[in-house]
Amino acid sequence: MENDIPKIDLPHDWVIGTNVTKEILSLYTDFPCRLKAQIFVLCMQGEIEVSINLTRFQVKPCCFITILPGSIFQIHTIKGDLRIYFIGFSSDFINNTNITKPALDAIYSIKETPIIPLKEESAYLIEDYFKLLIKTYANFQLSKDILNHLLSGILLGVGAIYKDKVPNKTNLSKAEQISKDFGQLVMQNYTTQRNVAWYAKRLGITPAHLSTIVKQVTGKTCIEIITQMVIMDAKTQLKSTDLTIHDIAYSLNFTNMSFFGKYFKRNVGMGPQEYRNS
Repeated sequence: MENDIPKIDLPHDWVIGTNVTKEILSLYTDFPCRLKAQIFVLCMQGEIEVSINLTRFQVKPCCFITILPGSIFQIHTIKGDLRIYFIGFSSDFINNTNITKPALDAIYSIKETPIIPLKEESAYLIEDYFKLLIKTYANFQLSKDILNHLLSGILLGVGAIYKDKVPNKTNLSKAEQISKDFGQLVMQNYTTQRNVAWYAKRLGITPAHLSTIVKQVTGKTCIEIITQMVIMDAKTQLKSTDLTIHDIAYSLNFTNMSFFGKYFKRNVGMGPQEYRNS
């Protein structure tokens, strides 16, 4: 048995297609999975109820979905005949690529709003783009440099969609930018890093400065945000897997089960076993 929520990654730098069936999606209805890859999805037909980081969303025709690396997702229900396009980039490619700053800026609004409805004409244009990329995938082997530009281009396109759909999320102040950078780093590293100093070093600022900025922007402390992600993961594993509490503690990098139990009870109000049985 795996000692963590099942992880989904891609075996190649990128994959694209439209062969998403009910049978494939049904594999993810019994338990949550953590995504290591970066996935973009266009739904043109059918309806899906899905949880992303424990928040439920309804995916309907003409919806565009962006699932960031580190996200926990689960399929709940699938209705109708599906016509879904997807493109994904592996964690190995993402970790070794050089995404442009404007493209990175497009990521920050996605965490809270991963699914956006499109106008029908916009959805058909994106569908044509997916079809072109599918033909490219079938006939050409793209270099890493071209894939880097492709990923950046898609992120810029997603950013343009957000500028139209979520106008208040795009023009970030320096403090908001740092806070969003911190949030993204937490999503990617919370299972192994709970020290604010580690995140501050990655962002090139002092822990005190990071703590002040995050508190001003979000109303929460850095520790509260890190803890929220850890507890969300722990709750998901307790409710949706048969892993022992020891294995769950180990997967979240706790030195022992006793420390994990105290940490969980302090933040949830009950112990892990009591929560699992509730």
